[in-house]
Amino acid sequence: MHKNRVNILGTEFDNFTEKQFHKYLDDDLDLKANKFIVTPNPEIVLSARKDSNFSKIVNNADYVIPDGIGIIKGAKSLGTPIHERITGFDTLQYLISAANRKQLKVYLLGAKPEVIQASAEKIKNDYPQVDLVGFHDGYFKDESEIVTEISEKKPNIVLVALGSPKQEVFINKYRNSADAIWIGVGGSFDVFSGTKKRAPKIVQKLNLEWLYRLVKEPTRIGRMTAIPKYMNLINKEKKNKG
Repeated sequence: MHKNRVNILGTEFDNFTEKQFHKYLDDDLDLKANKFIVTPNPEIVLSARKDSNFSKIVNNADYVIPDGIGIIKGAKSLGTPIHERITGFDTLQYLISAANRKQLKVYLLGAKPEVIQASAEKIKNDYPQVDLVGFHDGYFKDESEIVTEISEKKPNIVLVALGSPKQEVFINKYRNSADAIWIGVGGSFDVFSGTKKRAPKIVQKLNLEWLYRLVKEPTRIGRMTAIPKYMNLINKEKKNKG
């Protein structure tokens, strides 16, 4: 375990560069290690604060990476800076390209039927060396059928898009069904499949991706209130430290 962790309001984040992280993932894939990646943004940090069970699941993951500029800002504000933001989406892309390079087995779970279908097509077309051993949308009643399929197919990478905290709870419960890298990827298949556009590079660089998403999907406004709530808590924590 890479125990260089930074505590942000109760969630323990790994502090390494994206390059180091990719090296760890390559090693894990070569060793067929069983690993669980969580990618908390401020919203997930707030959920974990309210739910000690969820908090335990997050903090016991093998990798807890800072997805969201709010995490980087919070860490800096508390005097415990984190190297850089590492997004779940970029990690998903890295894992799929690593699977393509190493000719590994991948299983996709979650999202809407048309989105998961489009993601599977994209992998078949753009990553021909990936062995896509199965995929299933997020609308299932019986978890055991899915878990049986995963344990039979023995994937090296399992990408789970059930939304948080459902995806983390699912992985925590079933990760022993395959020695794979397991990661909860939230809405990443929407962007990966091309169903939704990611913010332009310049918007990402200016750390305004949240604003771009809000303009595209005004219904996210409820979720956006997490950011000021989170920054408020960071400021309180900072005062307590001072």
